[in-house]
Amino acid sequence: MSAFLRLLENEVQIVALLFLATVYLFRVLWILRFEPTRERTQPAGSEREGITYSLLNISMPWSMEAVRKKPGFYVQFVIFHSGVTAAIAATFIIPYRPELFQKRAVVLIFQIIIGAAFVVGLIRLRRRLKVPAVRLISTPDDYFSLLLMILYFAAAVLAVPNRFQAAEWPLILFFGLTAFFLIYVPFSKISHYLYYPFARYVLGKTMGHRGVFPIKKANEETAFGPPEK
Repeated sequence: MSAFLRLLENEVQIVALLFLATVYLFRVLWILRFEPTRERTQPAGSEREGITYSLLNISMPWSMEAVRKKPGFYVQFVIFHSGVTAAIAATFIIPYRPELFQKRAVVLIFQIIIGAAFVVGLIRLRRRLKVPAVRLISTPDDYFSLLLMILYFAAAVLAVPNRFQAAEWPLILFFGLTAFFLIYVPFSKISHYLYYPFARYVLGKTMGHRGVFPIKKANEETAFGPPEK
C-alpha cells in the first residue's frame, strides 16, 4: 500500500470526520438555543406516546399514505440507506479490519447491498429528471448529491474486494469521495438526518398533545358523524 493511500485511509479521514463532528456540534447547540413552544390547548392525548410514534414512524410504512399507495418507494428507501450503511461500514473495515474482506461471502454481501443501492440511485435520478413535479422542486444540490451518491456506491463496490489486490485506484477513489462527503454533507440536504430526531420530536409532542398521534383507525361515526339511515 502506497504512503498516499495510507494517509488517505487514516489521517485524512480522521480530520474530515472531526470537521463533520465540529460543524454538527455547533448546529445542535444552535438548535437547542430555541425554547420549545408551549401548547395552549387542553391536552387530548399523551405527548409521550405521540413522540414515540413520531420517532418510530419511519419503521411503520403502513402509516404513510404515499407508501401505502406506492410501496416500492419504501423498498427503495430501505435499499438505498442499507447501501449507505454498508459503504460507511466499509470505510472502517478496509483500513482497520481488512481481514473481514478476505472472506468471499462477506465481500459478495457488501457488493450486493451497495450495488442494489447504486441501482436505486439511478432510478431516483431518472425520476427526478423525468417527473415534472419532482423536477420543479429539485435544486442543484439535489442533483449533485444524488450523482455523488451514485458515484460513491460504484466506488465502494470496486473498493470492497480491492484491499488485497494490486490496483489502488478504486481505494483512492473511494476514500477520496468519503473525505469529500464528510466535509460536504453538513452543508447539503444530505444532512437531513441530523434534523430528523428534532423535527419528529416536536411533531410528535404537538400532535400527541392534540390527540392526533398515535394515529388510530377512525370509524365512520367518529370521523364523519353518524351514518345516514
